[in-house]
Amino acid sequence: MGNGVCSRKQKKIFQSLLLVTVVFGVIYGGMFSYEMHKQLKRTEDMAVKYQQHQESLSAQLQVVYEHRSRLEKSLQKERLEHKKSKDDYLGYKIEAQQSLNQEKNQHDELKKQYYELQEQHQLQEDEHNKALDEHKQRLDQLHQTKESEISNNTLASVN
Repeated sequence: MGNGVCSRKQKKIFQSLLLVTVVFGVIYGGMFSYEMHKQLKRTEDMAVKYQQHQESLSAQLQVVYEHRSRLEKSLQKERLEHKKSKDDYLGYKIEAQQSLNQEKNQHDELKKQYYELQEQHQLQEDEHNKALDEHKQRLDQLHQTKESEISNNTLASVN
């Protein structure tokens, strides 16, 4: 009998210990579950926060891509305008160079004509002066002849 009572006592102690262990296990499980639930909630909050951040970054990246696309189009347009301006400038430069060369050639031709005319003028001036001198000499000679005739006529009429 003693064995049975001890065994009952031990059984009760064992049951009590088992009950305490189960209660502590349930409490521990509840606390563990509560902590896991809190951790899960924090993780979900962080996931939402990161998702929002990712969406924000995606939106910013989209804006950057659009801006880059506009800049590339603008750059392409500027390059085309620059090329057109450069071509226009080169055309103008060639035209101006041709015009300058033509004006230079015309100037050289006019200069040549001027020197030829100046030389011709000088020759004609020399011929004119020579003819003038010859006429002057003939006139002087005619005057002398006339004076000598007049003086001869005056002497002859006086005689």
